[in-house]
Formats: sequence, C-alpha cells, structure tokens
Amino acid sequence: MVTQQAEPLSAPGSWASQFIRGDEVNSEIYTSPEIFEREVQKIFHATWNYVAHESEIPNQGDFVTRVIGRQPVVVVRGDDGVCRILMNRCRHRGALICEVQRGNQSHFRCFYHGWTYDNSGKLVHIPKDDAYPPDFDLESRGLTPAPRVEIYRGFIFGSVNPAVGSLREFLGLAAAKMDLMIDASPTGELFLDAGIHKSQYRGNWKFVGMDGYHPPVVHQSAFEIFKRKAVAEHGGEDSAAAQAPRKTMNDSPLAVSRDLGGGHVMLDVVPHRISEKEHHLASMRRQKDGEAYIAAMTAAYGAERASELIAIGGDPHLGVFPNLQLINQHVRVTVPIAADRTEVYLYPVRLGGISDAMNEKRLRKHEEFYGAAGMGQPDDTEIFERNTDGLQATVNPWVDLSRGRNREYVDSDGSIVGKISDEVTQRGQMREWSRLMSAS
Repeated sequence: MVTQQAEPLSAPGSWASQFIRGDEVNSEIYTSPEIFEREVQKIFHATWNYVAHESEIPNQGDFVTRVIGRQPVVVVRGDDGVCRILMNRCRHRGALICEVQRGNQSHFRCFYHGWTYDNSGKLVHIPKDDAYPPDFDLESRGLTPAPRVEIYRGFIFGSVNPAVGSLREFLGLAAAKMDLMIDASPTGELFLDAGIHKSQYRGNWKFVGMDGYHPPVVHQSAFEIFKRKAVAEHGGEDSAAAQAPRKTMNDSPLAVSRDLGGGHVMLDVVPHRISEKEHHLASMRRQKDGEAYIAAMTAAYGAERASELIAIGGDPHLGVFPNLQLINQHVRVTVPIAADRTEVYLYPVRLGGISDAMNEKRLRKHEEFYGAAGMGQPDDTEIFERNTDGLQATVNPWVDLSRGRNREYVDSDGSIVGKISDEVTQRGQMREWSRLMSAS
C-alpha cells in the first residue's frame, strides 16, 4: 500500500478542464445536449462497448440486436459458428436489415428493396439484378462488420473505432474482477437467457455509477426488511447475516471503493465476505443442492479458492466503463439515448454447473431487489430523476465529488482505494471521461 493521492480529474488546459475545478464538476456535463453529442463520438464511438454475451447466441443463426453508442448492430452466430457484430444497415439504401430484438435466422432480408444477406453478412441476392452492370460486385457489398470485435470469457465487446487498443489492455485490472462472477460457476459458464428487466429514466447516463454512499439512505427501508428476514432465518440481530449490510455499507475496513483505472470501478466487499466465509459456507449447506454446489466448486478450484468464491457469491459489484456493470445476480447495461434520457437493461445470470433450483433462487433474489417491483432499482430511478430536476438550478452549477479524497491511497496493484462511502469511484469514472472527451 502506498499512501498518495490520485491524479487530478482533468489535465490542465484540456477540453474537459473547463467543466472541472478540483474535485467539482459543472452540472452542465449532465444536462447539455451538446456535451452528450460529444460523449457519443468521443466515448461510445471511440472505445470498447460491451454488446452481448455468447450465451445469448449459442446456436448457428442465433442473433440479438443491440447498439454501440448510437449505431445499431446485429450480434449473430453464423452457420460457420463464428460470432460476428454486423452493422444493422442494408448496403443499398441504409435501412435496418433486422428489426426484432432476438431470434434465429439463416438470412436477413431488407424490408425496403429485398437485398438479402446470409448470417455471415454475405450479400446473396438482389431482386431484379439485371439492372446492374456485369461488373457489379456482390462480394464487396456484404453487411459491414464492426471494425473491432473481441471476447473475454463469453463477454462480447465491440468498437466502431478500428484504432482502439486490445480488449485485454482496455479491461486492465477489471478482467480479474469479472472472473469473480464467472468463476462462481464450477464450470466457468454464465447464461444470460432468463429474460431482461428494462427501465428508462429521465436523466443522464453517468448517474448509473458505483455509489457506496447512498445505500444506507436511499435503501434504508429495504435493508431493514433484509435484516429482519435474516434475523428470522438465522437468529439474533448480531448474526453475520443480519449485520452484513451494516458492515459492508458503513465504512468497514474490509469493504472499500476502488478505482481500477480506465474508468473501471468497484465497490469491493470481497475481503469482508471472505472474512466470513465459514458463515457463507454454512448458509450454502442449508440450501437445497448446496452441498453438491460446494463439492463441484471444490473439485473445480480447490477447497480454499472454492470457499472464497462461494463467499463472494458471484458479485464483484464492478463497473466496466462506459456501459457495463456486474452486480449481484445480474449483468447491467447502460444505453445512453439523450442527455436527459437513459435506458437500463438488467440481464439475470444463471450459473452453469448448478441445479435449476439454485438458479431459480438466484432469479427470485434478483427480482426482490432489482425487479420492476423490487425494493432497490425503482428507488435509484426515482433518485436519478430528482437529480435531473435539481440540476436545473444553475445559479451555482458545481457538483462536489471530493468525499474521501484526503484518505484515499494507491494499493499494491495500482488501484486507488478509499472507504466504501467515498467518491473514489465517481472520481475514477470522471478521470476517464475527461481523458476521452479531451482526446484530439
């Protein structure tokens, strides 16, 4: 551990520095349509975006439609078994070639003039093609692939910037944190096939962050309900289960906020959960099929690592900049629509190599807090809209992100660490925002 403060939020004289002074940012970065348009180009169209998961397209011909920033794409597994990201745009006059969210197709036929492509993107048919000259080249008019596609352990990333660096370099320290969710499965498999929870709020995409300061306030009633439930199940208000929210969200030294670099951030409760791994193992043994899960994890990873992974529970509570989060039982994707409009998609995660009963319990737990009628996600949406309304008061437009700046430190892995309620995560995201927005 090295006790030192991190770099400033913006480089002096950079484009972003006009909106940043010390650890304060101008509220215009959350409300300005012009700044939002710059974000689309400088961030979402310039770097890697999470697009889909391989488990969503397991078979030849399976596809899903997504966006990279503002650009529509089809993520498809061709008949040759290759996973591709194809621009969802006919090469003739530019219409969408796929208008449904998911399915299985051997071919995509444009609704406008009938140009037809196979599921590798090759142009295979043009109606009334006698109107084109003999040298008209079908081979060069297939669907345009995304300039860059790379996959990290099933997570498919794409970029429309051909000059972007490697995905592994982009992920940096975040890759090992993603492993914490993936390795919660004894087979190292995740399945994002249980449906999608979709929500939309009137506010900026940057509100969806890793914020460890708000839970005891915004989710106070939910935490009280969880505590009562834990007391009823495990006995005593001093039990590990009952005390977990208090310990993790009230500045325990074993629960921290972490800036991993590159805008990737984490509410890191891993040390806290590992410190109570015996409790988590005992709780798992009481579950239906829990003993079988422990045995499978031990066989896959060894007893020590298995016990740690079971305690962590597949929850890195990780934000991968700019649009991906891995939280509890789901993968979260942020879709920016406008400066004051954001969509959020939650994909519940099934673990490979465990029983249907255990996966169903995971799904019910996800619904309890993050579902449309859950106790947590609707709270966050409401707060984001109140944020939007409050930011219209611009007499003093500065937003403070300084909490914990005086006590953060650089860890041995190079990450910046503070208490879990500190705004280390907000500063980490803002630092990368500033860098990308100021790039030439």
